Amino acid sequence: MPLVTTKEMFQKAYGNYAVGAFNVNNMEIVQGITEAAMEENAPVILQVSAGARKYAKHIYLMKLIEAAVADTGVPIAVHLDHGADFEICKDCIDGGFTSVMIDGSKYSFEENVELTKRVVDYAHERGVVVEAELGKLAGIEDAVVVSEADAAFTDPDQAAEFVHRTGCDSLAIAIGTSHGAYKFKGEPKLRFDILEKVTKVLPNTPIVLHGASTVMPEFVKQCNEYGGQLPGAQGVPEDMLHKAGTMGVCKINIDTDLRLAMTASIRKFFAEHPDKFDPREYLSPARAAIKDMVKHKMRDVLGCSGKA
Repeated sequence: MPLVTTKEMFQKAYGNYAVGAFNVNNMEIVQGITEAAMEENAPVILQVSAGARKYAKHIYLMKLIEAAVADTGVPIAVHLDHGADFEICKDCIDGGFTSVMIDGSKYSFEENVELTKRVVDYAHERGVVVEAELGKLAGIEDAVVVSEADAAFTDPDQAAEFVHRTGCDSLAIAIGTSHGAYKFKGEPKLRFDILEKVTKVLPNTPIVLHGASTVMPEFVKQCNEYGGQLPGAQGVPEDMLHKAGTMGVCKINIDTDLRLAMTASIRKFFAEHPDKFDPREYLSPARAAIKDMVKHKMRDVLGCSGKA
């Protein structure tokens, strides 16, 4: 099976479940995610950030993903996460990505419209789909840094105008999620009222949630038990994500949980086996931890198991 776009994935998912978009940086992460998708018979989106392209190189990541397609046979979309400008989107489109995100949320509304439209025109001519963003999520993810003071919820009326004028295929909105491991200082809250209004003015338009890791407590606990320092780390409760998947959210982004699963496993391994130094010995359980976590997300949170 070749790489696919997210178009058919989202048509099937809309109002029923969400597809997981998992960030990848190396072979073990790609393997853990795609083997989970194969065993759960679930569609999956592999996301590549600018930081991942810098770390692993575009060509290495694409070859790893091509191998995963051949190995698992599940529908896989390759998506650029937080494309900062037209040039990186063009480079990824020309380089085999099936989906790109242009993130013009840091600009004015009109500048965001102009930039997004330019990417959409280039992508659609080449059969690639485009995700855009309206509103600003707080937090830190690779090169994306937004303070709480600068964060802003998405305006539903602006969202309708934005999608109409740009022709983007999906829209990332801000309803209270945030990037990183420290998403909430107090009780977690999401603005489902904003989500509901957006879906009313944009019926059947796939909605995307960024910053949607649950920062799974068991991984935080394990990291801290074996030398980590993550006091107060807190993510989005899984029941909230499940609810969002029934309300028009078709794509839920997960990155921090992958990092925590891998790091918690490696910390535990080194603490229990201080004599070991073979990377295969500590990366194998790390890969297994990612696989188990992704299977849980697909089955119990996203609801996309059996939907491939």
